[in-house]
Amino acid sequence: MSAEVASFREALNLEQVGEGQYIARNFVSHPGAPIFGGQILAQALIAGATIAPDKMVKTLHNVFARGGDATKPLEIEVETMAAGRAMASATVSMRQEGKLCARSIVFLTAEEPDLIRYSDPMPNVPGPEACEDASREAEIMEVRVPGGYDLMATGSNPPELPIWMRFVDGGSGGAIDQALFAYGTDGFLIGTALRPHADYDQSMAHTAISTTVLTHTLTFHEPFNAADWHLVHHSSPYAGRGRTYGRADVFGTDGKIVASFVQDNMVRDFPKGNTPGDGGRSKF
Repeated sequence: MSAEVASFREALNLEQVGEGQYIARNFVSHPGAPIFGGQILAQALIAGATIAPDKMVKTLHNVFARGGDATKPLEIEVETMAAGRAMASATVSMRQEGKLCARSIVFLTAEEPDLIRYSDPMPNVPGPEACEDASREAEIMEVRVPGGYDLMATGSNPPELPIWMRFVDGGSGGAIDQALFAYGTDGFLIGTALRPHADYDQSMAHTAISTTVLTHTLTFHEPFNAADWHLVHHSSPYAGRGRTYGRADVFGTDGKIVASFVQDNMVRDFPKGNTPGDGGRSKF
């Protein structure tokens, strides 16, 4: 196991310090980086799953209230809302030094038989073996992009982005695989919304334009193995008023849909006087 993967898995290993109380370490991909929203999603999912280990996380809804400092641990509080035979739910609050950084509602469900079944068909996209390697999280997740889809493209591009994704340390099953995948869902919908705009691309985030994820809702439809390739088809139907909205569906290589997620994001100019200087980045 590489040092990067070991560090990431350590961040998912929550330390219990009391009833429903945990301490979480941060995974820092490079020095000076803030806490990545995907880490918050992954840790909230792991924490929420503790209330009903016999059930699968169905939906995670997260509000990012305040940016976090990656040099300080996160304090996590889990409160059970309900725990029944078929369903359970909990709130997960994440703080630093008493200040609320994020809060999630985690909904869990037991396995139940089909009454009806339907899912959208998988988009017609080349398989991962025919796509270009675009991995950027060193040795944690592998990303491949079909030809013609530059992650940093600008101008006259449709606001959609298909990518293939898998995790080198996946395969544990259950909440761990869900948490790994939750981490990977956070990074592409702002860039998808920027694709039609000639003057902006994702490389400008935190330096020339002010961007952040505000809310993120992830729903799992089927169990899956995070070590397997999955197609994540992103689209952004709206941008305006300093906000963007994006959504994505996730398909296995067999064409079956396994998860979906949506995001509300902030994409705007920096407030007057707050633009980072040359070579600088906003703190959060």
